[in-house]
Amino acid sequence: MEDQREALRKIITTLAVKNEEIQSFIYSLKQMLLNVEANSTKVQEDLEAEFQSLFSLLEELKEGMLMKIKQDRASRTYELQNQLAACTRALESSEELLETANQTLQATDSEDFPQAAKQIKDGVTMAPAFRLSLKAKVSDNMSHLMVDFAQERRMLQALKFLPVPSAPVIDLAESLVADNCVTLVWRMPDEDSKIDHYVLEYRRTNFEGPPRLKEEQPWMVIEGIRQTEYTLTGLKFDMKYMNFRVKACNKAVAGEFSESVTLETPAFMFRLDASTSHQNLRVDDLSVEWDAMGGKVQDIKAREKDGKGRTASPVNSPARGVPSPKRMPSGRGGRDRFTAESYTVLGDTLIDGGEHYWEVRFEPDSKAFGVGVAYRSLGRFEQLGKTAASWCLHVNNWLQASFTAKHANKAKVLDAPVPDCLGVHCDFHQGLLSFYNARTKQLLHTFKAKFTQPLLPAFTVWCGSFQVTTGLQVPSSVRCLQKRGSATSSSNTSLT
Repeated sequence: MEDQREALRKIITTLAVKNEEIQSFIYSLKQMLLNVEANSTKVQEDLEAEFQSLFSLLEELKEGMLMKIKQDRASRTYELQNQLAACTRALESSEELLETANQTLQATDSEDFPQAAKQIKDGVTMAPAFRLSLKAKVSDNMSHLMVDFAQERRMLQALKFLPVPSAPVIDLAESLVADNCVTLVWRMPDEDSKIDHYVLEYRRTNFEGPPRLKEEQPWMVIEGIRQTEYTLTGLKFDMKYMNFRVKACNKAVAGEFSESVTLETPAFMFRLDASTSHQNLRVDDLSVEWDAMGGKVQDIKAREKDGKGRTASPVNSPARGVPSPKRMPSGRGGRDRFTAESYTVLGDTLIDGGEHYWEVRFEPDSKAFGVGVAYRSLGRFEQLGKTAASWCLHVNNWLQASFTAKHANKAKVLDAPVPDCLGVHCDFHQGLLSFYNARTKQLLHTFKAKFTQPLLPAFTVWCGSFQVTTGLQVPSSVRCLQKRGSATSSSNTSLT
């Protein structure tokens, strides 16, 4: 009996759920009916407005053309009336001269005849009739002001509702990823002169291939694109790929999105490994601030926790951040973090091949600052540039200001202004480590070495702070400078 009751409860639950679905669908249908009424009224009003606008334009054109006809008629009438008046006056003068000549011929006084004949001859010579042009100055033909609306009539007869635009096709061969910018190019499969603009959507992803339906990253939208290409600038490539799709829009409706494409966005992405940092450094993902009380606070917390006077465990250090999910084992950690005067922190991603680039902005008032690379075997008491396991550029504002390149405890003074932002380019296989003014891309120094172990980005700061920017591609200008040779670079042997 209980089984039957349970079965009946399930049937009732299923039926109740289905009833709710039907009720929801009925509500949706009713709402759609209301929307159809409202939307049809709106498009009808829009259609009336469009035709009224067309009528107004035709009336305006008609008034302009009628005005042109009236002006041309007035101008021709004026010219013809002036010419007619001149001819009438000339004709009257000629008739008077002709009558005088006939009277002279009939006169009997032969003594006055020569004088009268001479006067008539002079009068004929000066008569207006002989200076007139007997050709009309203007034509009476007005056919040049005729119009032919045959083509326009055919266009109006072919007038239809706006079609839904076709889906664009993204041209991967013409699209480009470089210098942390993406230029996307697309085309329309069919000619469509009614397209008003395009909408581009993109999102970052770590998955190659088509975008996944339930991906966490939202689509970013760019509207109002008038051309069939667009360049996204100033990007940070913190994921391996980017998805793109485009749709075309006319005045009334948007078409379907294009097939989504995935472009690879290779870049060097890392975070700072807080487990390696000196206790006087407060590490927050990609920023570091020197804290004079950091070590003392750590010791106090350790004593409060276990009641002993031993040095605090790095595991409980407030400077220890949450490890990055991308972090590779560095071979450090625990009690092997930097200490003494080595105010150092390492990146969490190994460099064992290829080319990589990152930038560092440091506080100009920092007493000391260094940036470079190091083997992960760098000792916990060792400072950047003072061992054979590290290479760096070092800025010193303590006692005597200096800007130097350091390696194996040798230093080379750099004859260049200290920029507020440094770019670091590491070509592992070529054994090149170059430093640039990140803004101007001026080459500051190049180490040439044979790297025998994987490298880690390395940083040091004393009485100051810095921020690291990762997810950057190697700039084209940096690649070009590297290809020009080593004319402006220095090797390790030049360090003194």
